[in-house]
Amino acid sequence: MAAATQPLTSVSVGATVTVAEIKLPPASRPRLMEMGLLVGTPVELVRFAPMGDPLEIKVRGYHLTLRRHEADQIWVRPNDPA
Repeated sequence: MAAATQPLTSVSVGATVTVAEIKLPPASRPRLMEMGLLVGTPVELVRFAPMGDPLEIKVRGYHLTLRRHEADQIWVRPNDPA
């Protein structure tokens, strides 16, 4: 059974999830793709800034900061516990 998807901003800090869908406008997608954020990529939510924007994720071995409005459009699914 496929796990339910949720916005990246609703994930708990420290959780590792997999990108399921990127709902950003087509003009914004290439920038994220160049930074390695693709469907099927595992990411870890590292932290939120004190006011909740931006947030920091770990993707492909490096840390990436995203604005909350961008992260709201990145839908993820939880990784299977192993």
